[in-house]
Amino acid sequence: MPEYVLTIIRSVIAFILLLIMARIMGKKQISQLTFFDYCVGITIGSIAASLAVDQGIKITNGLIALLIWGIIPLVLGVLGLKSKWFHQLTDGKADVVIENGQILEKNLRKNQLAIEELMILLREKNVYNIEEVEMAIFETNGQISVLKKSEVQPVTPKLLGTPVKRDHGPTIIISDGHIMENSISKLGISKEWILAEIEKQGASKLEDVFLAQVDSMGNVYVDLYEDNLKRNTLKQKPNVAASLKKIKEEFETIAIQSEDQKVKELYTREAEKLQLMIENISPNINK
Repeated sequence: MPEYVLTIIRSVIAFILLLIMARIMGKKQISQLTFFDYCVGITIGSIAASLAVDQGIKITNGLIALLIWGIIPLVLGVLGLKSKWFHQLTDGKADVVIENGQILEKNLRKNQLAIEELMILLREKNVYNIEEVEMAIFETNGQISVLKKSEVQPVTPKLLGTPVKRDHGPTIIISDGHIMENSISKLGISKEWILAEIEKQGASKLEDVFLAQVDSMGNVYVDLYEDNLKRNTLKQKPNVAASLKKIKEEFETIAIQSEDQKVKELYTREAEKLQLMIENISPNINK
């Protein structure tokens, strides 16, 4: 068998095994890379590279070495979950390097962390004055966690005693011209309401929309395939029918959610009136 064919076969085998091991070892190998994880990752990569190109290494020997270096971190991880002492032995221990605005030089020397490196880590956390730091901890993954003093922390609604409405992240409701059924079901919004919103921003149909998302306040962001559609729409007069559709949808939502029968009937009647109005004015607006 030609040598280049063997190299291809060995490379594919090494790649597949690395992919399987990466999935098994989990996200921690990337997100929380300790010194031990760093050494394991380099060793596994070196073995895989040698297995792919070094014909003097038997495939079986290379695979066994990869499996061993993949299994050992998993075993150590399980033991670390059961024993705090063992976890500190393999991953190390976080150390306090600043306490009440005072640098702990002993812990800096212990971690071989120069003052210049400490200042770089602090600036990455938007801290330029050490006096503002209540506590700073040098973590096992080489990052620093900073707790600022209370008097320099930003004011929040909780500190002011101001109640705020619970917020949720923006939710995608249209992707590549298709409505996300699960998303609109969780949000409790209808397709008619979505169509009314995208019409106000220049889309005549769903296929015009590349992406649309709605935030917790009901504000809708729309990105169109053709950006000039939105620019042209901004020059036109507001779509009255779209606004009425939105109000009608809000009335219907109130009617559905209300437990008061009179309120249900009131908002249902008003929604029906708005629907008739929309049907009457739409032909005139679209001329």
